Amino acid sequence: MSNRIFVALDTPDLDRAKAMAARVRHHVGGLKLGLEFFVANGALGVRELSHSGLPIFLDLKLHDIPNTVAKAIQALGDLAPAILTVHASGGQAMLEDAKAAAPATTKVVAVTMLTSLDDQDLAATGVQGRAHDHVLRLTELAKQSGVDGIVCSGEEVEAAHRVWPSGFFVVPGVRPAAGVVGDQKRVVTARQALDRGASILVIGRPITQAEDPDAAARAIAATL
Repeated sequence: MSNRIFVALDTPDLDRAKAMAARVRHHVGGLKLGLEFFVANGALGVRELSHSGLPIFLDLKLHDIPNTVAKAIQALGDLAPAILTVHASGGQAMLEDAKAAAPATTKVVAVTMLTSLDDQDLAATGVQGRAHDHVLRLTELAKQSGVDGIVCSGEEVEAAHRVWPSGFFVVPGVRPAAGVVGDQKRVVTARQALDRGASILVIGRPITQAEDPDAAARAIAATL
């Protein structure tokens, strides 16, 4: 993949998402559609965005009992996104069933720990230790489960890459050096993420909320 930036179109507004995709399509490598978009627009909306010609990353972060997750993935039918997310904390059986249910062309990646969380948030959920260690435990679990890779922050991707050299690593929470962090807590620049082993970068607001989204996408791509 020559351009490893996936722009996050986190909006329920289909027309807005299509307009943004049209503006940045020549300077990004794919489109990330999340839960907000999918709940509002469903499979029809995903098909509309696929007309852009860019790979679709369907970020649903599925997390349920193995049978339910497998049937949900099967229910996506012919959408066959390039990338689909599930939660690593769903356990090995869920991850195995998710991969088995997905189309052969879809990379199933396991979300380790949301980039909006830090060590204190982790402790509040009853998980002891540092976020870094928790991510590496879930990386090992994902590797053993046969999925294609993981989602982790740029702070953990280098260590995770050492655990799983052939894994596929999705890094969200990417911000320009002088960018606004917003609700993210563990962020890195695009260049830092790639240097540490990221396979693709998920970038939303620095592009979609820029005065000139096309120029913002080009500027970030230029740093790579």
